[in-house]
Amino acid sequence: MAIVLGDNQYGKAEVRLVRLIRDTPRHQIQDLSVSTALRGDFAAAHLSGDQASVLPTDSQKNTVYALARQQPPGQIEDFALRLARHFTAEIPAVTGARVEIEEYAWDRLQSGDGRTHDHAFARRGQEVRTTVVTVDTAGGAERAWVVSGIRDLVVLKSAGSEFRGFYTDQYTTLPETDDRILATQLVARWRYAAAESDWAASHAGIRSALLGAFADTHSRALQQTLAAMGTAALTAYPEVAEIRFSAPNKHHFEVDLTPFGLDNPGQVFYAADRPYGLIEAVVTRDDAPDPGLAWYAVPGFT
Repeated sequence: MAIVLGDNQYGKAEVRLVRLIRDTPRHQIQDLSVSTALRGDFAAAHLSGDQASVLPTDSQKNTVYALARQQPPGQIEDFALRLARHFTAEIPAVTGARVEIEEYAWDRLQSGDGRTHDHAFARRGQEVRTTVVTVDTAGGAERAWVVSGIRDLVVLKSAGSEFRGFYTDQYTTLPETDDRILATQLVARWRYAAAESDWAASHAGIRSALLGAFADTHSRALQQTLAAMGTAALTAYPEVAEIRFSAPNKHHFEVDLTPFGLDNPGQVFYAADRPYGLIEAVVTRDDAPDPGLAWYAVPGFT
């Protein structure tokens, strides 16, 4: 029996970067978390501790800051491609790089006179914009993949959702319902067919398509809603090859108020923290290009 070293990669996780643009009195802010991972010929490091080919993870962190100073990040997909291409072009042992970026949005505050302030901001909610870019040069020619998305987008419908007709066994106690709250804390990631797009317009449009389908679909199950959301996004944006969802069902249960002599016709609920149903799904085009390494080590689902 032989024991061999398998796939491996290493990098710097969650480099926190806040980039200010202060060229004019009206400042701009970009708030990112950047994670890098490098692949290549690092067998010696694993087998004998030889670090001669290993770029320290601290150097990867410094690269994030240096490239952000040389040029503002802009769209996170473009910044991830810049970083990945830097590592594959400049570090001899590196034949592949994955860069994952999360972006946290900030809104301008209003001055006392009602105008938006030039340099005061408030962090917006918990929704996060994401991208995972993979660049591979192992075969000589560069190949690149872009998977963008959102996470922690909390959405809710107070009507237009039901759950009935499901399979039951001896342990089933859940009652059927034709009127329930449907809520989820959505993670959605979509793979672009090519590593180029109008990233800002595409992200905004896909997000709008997803929310529109969530709102308009009479839901007989969260699975049905996710399929409708994915179909809407792919129909509107041909540059997207597939979209993947991870959606925890944020259960809301009616509170029993009868001990207090009160009825509760679907008005008072408690939001359960756990356990929760977790629904995952992929919606794809039947002619989508091969995903290659696009989903390699992408965390979260499917």
